[in-house]
Amino acid sequence: MTSIKRDDNKQTWEETEFPLVCETCLGDNPYVRMTKESHGKKCKICDIPFTVFAWQAGTRGRLKKVEICRTCARSKNVCQVCIYDLQYGLPVQVRDRILAEEGCKDSITAVPQSDANRAWMTAQQERDIELGRNIQGCVPTTSAAAMKLQSMARMEPRYERNLPKLCSFFAKGECNRGSQCPFRHELPRDRNDPLSKQNTKDRFFGTNDPVAMRMMGKHKEKAEKRKAELKARGGEGDERAVSTLYVRFTDEGTQKNIREADLREKFYSFGEISSVRMHADKGAFIEFTTPQATEHAIASTNRSNIGGRKIIVNWARVPKRGAVGAGPQPQPGVLGEGGKIQPVGPPGGTKSNDASAAAGFLGPVRAAAAASVGVPRPGGGVIRRPGFSLAPDTRGAAPTPYYKSADPGRLGSRPAPAET
Repeated sequence: MTSIKRDDNKQTWEETEFPLVCETCLGDNPYVRMTKESHGKKCKICDIPFTVFAWQAGTRGRLKKVEICRTCARSKNVCQVCIYDLQYGLPVQVRDRILAEEGCKDSITAVPQSDANRAWMTAQQERDIELGRNIQGCVPTTSAAAMKLQSMARMEPRYERNLPKLCSFFAKGECNRGSQCPFRHELPRDRNDPLSKQNTKDRFFGTNDPVAMRMMGKHKEKAEKRKAELKARGGEGDERAVSTLYVRFTDEGTQKNIREADLREKFYSFGEISSVRMHADKGAFIEFTTPQATEHAIASTNRSNIGGRKIIVNWARVPKRGAVGAGPQPQPGVLGEGGKIQPVGPPGGTKSNDASAAAGFLGPVRAAAAASVGVPRPGGGVIRRPGFSLAPDTRGAAPTPYYKSADPGRLGSRPAPAET
């Protein structure tokens, strides 16, 4: 590019040291070498010259360049190349629609269309950056919106988007490069296919995006299919629990055996935990005392790690009446075998020792035996909950939830020495 004159317009031109891109656009090669060109081209949104970065996206990827300036990308919290949301990996139209449906319209940043208003907004954003303020909008303000976005999030890298473009000579039957051709030897899509007509401005403003429309259509079909299945079963069961979540242990990361103590230490900060029911090495049911605590825990811990092992957290489903072995099972210490309820020992205190036996805690073997009593069977008269009896209720109060941080022994306290 020719030498740039020093005038008033140059003061608004953008200069950056590194692009704002997602993991997919960087490619699978951890060693990325980029080229940098100051004021290489104009932004396709604000028409202001900015710094252009180019690199090869992976070992088999094509050469990729940034399409919009960093200021516009930060205003929408999107990648400078693919214009996808950086936090959830979704198109802007999908993210903005979910935020609008869940009452988060104030989080949506509306970019002006006119040149004068857009220039004023760009100047305001640059000033906020200099002052150290956070200008990244489009962040969910409610837990319901965050949970819905997490359920549709696509954060795994999709390196197939970095493949080379189609070879036009191969489509005509005239390519003679063979395997050395840097382009893909595939037939092009149908001209009437909406995915072949994508516009950067439409994807940025969230209007007429074919990828977003296709994604929302699939999500709607999946919801309708699930609704039809529930209706075919009579509309009972398999509904969302009130204040119980399910933690699924995945095979990603380390193969550590997650214990009840690890779960309590992970989730106790979100609210009072009524019970924890382990589901072998596949997952666990965690019940809180309030639905708000459950909703907060799901939004904060979904797709996180416990000891290096990835977990998926979602609402638990209530089993259909009379079903055996489906959903949460009776919790030892909460629904016992009649009589007084025996509390469950704290994490690490359920070992077979005299201290736990003297305190009245159930051991793991006895707790499992007590949990298998009183399970209702399908059919055969009135269905009563486990532990139900016509005799007067003589059960005591439910045990107080145990928290690891409330243990005085953990704080380094020692018993006072006996006086002689």
